[in-house]
Amino acid sequence: MAKDLIPLQGTDFVEFYVGDAKTSAFYHQVAFGFQPVGYSGMETGQRDRVSYMLRQNKITLIFTGSLDASSEIAAHVAKHGNGVKYIALKTDDADKCHAVTTANGAKEYLPTEVRKDEFGEVKISSIHTYGDTVHLFIDRTNYKGDLLPGFEKWETEMKTEEMGLKYIDHMVGNTDWGDMQKWADFYNKTMGFEPLITFDENDISTEYTALKSVVMASSTGLVRYPINEPAKGKKKSQIEEYINFYKGAGCQHVALATDDILMSVRKMRAKGVEFLDIPDTYYEDLTERIPEVKDKIEEIKALSILVDRDDKGYLLQIFTKPIEDRPTFFYEIIQREGAESFGKGNFKALFVSIERDQERRGTL
Repeated sequence: MAKDLIPLQGTDFVEFYVGDAKTSAFYHQVAFGFQPVGYSGMETGQRDRVSYMLRQNKITLIFTGSLDASSEIAAHVAKHGNGVKYIALKTDDADKCHAVTTANGAKEYLPTEVRKDEFGEVKISSIHTYGDTVHLFIDRTNYKGDLLPGFEKWETEMKTEEMGLKYIDHMVGNTDWGDMQKWADFYNKTMGFEPLITFDENDISTEYTALKSVVMASSTGLVRYPINEPAKGKKKSQIEEYINFYKGAGCQHVALATDDILMSVRKMRAKGVEFLDIPDTYYEDLTERIPEVKDKIEEIKALSILVDRDDKGYLLQIFTKPIEDRPTFFYEIIQREGAESFGKGNFKALFVSIERDQERRGTL
């Protein structure tokens, strides 16, 4: 794989624009076990927004809501509903990230800024990507804090149980008809990412719907972005449904890695997280295909977890139902046991399950 054009060390945080930041933060505390770490609002000098920062191991999520009905945040929520606005990437050179990406065709979002507090300074540069989504390049080289300037420590008496979530494995973007290659080329040209895996409608289809996808990845593998687009089928695919309700391209889901998916999913279900149901027929020959899971097959089936393998090992994965009012954003929970793939063998079972929910919503 070619060398990256910019220095990236993985995901720093993911920031959502939402209709009610406090409620979204509370839901993620209770349902997914995220811990409160930072707050930014009127008490910290912000006049137009409020933000809650949550963390679990290496995963940091920020939920931001508007205090001004005429703000860009409010307009984003009115158009898209709750959704990912910023995908922030760790770097030790925000200036280089900005210079290289914009020289290679990326559009600047905001001028590079330096934010300061008693812990030092954070340099942030930014570019547009698909839809209204933005990449931030976060340089903490001269910063000793664990939040961000503008945030204060958020303490609460409510203690929630963590769910064993470790880090962000990948993030998936949905794009409109014919746009997948455009954005794959964007990541290749601006950041030096290379295609890791490509799927077409022959790989990802059912009797009714289909899609295309390409996984763009950094040379280190620390940043991996599958990019989807619809493909022609008899009925409306999940990608078309997303585009229609999100009103454009955007982040479809974030995959959260765990070392014990059975434990994680069991705890999440107990807290009310809804997952896609998988037909019992999927599990009939599972131990023949993947004998490593023989001792756990009954619980895997009971929890509706999918299993696949490649030449490096196997993986277990499961997908929540949309966590927003609109049928748009959801989470994937994934456990990798050597496998570096993305569950190709599970696509048909997954899509059949999604189509059942689409049919109930009347959007298939």
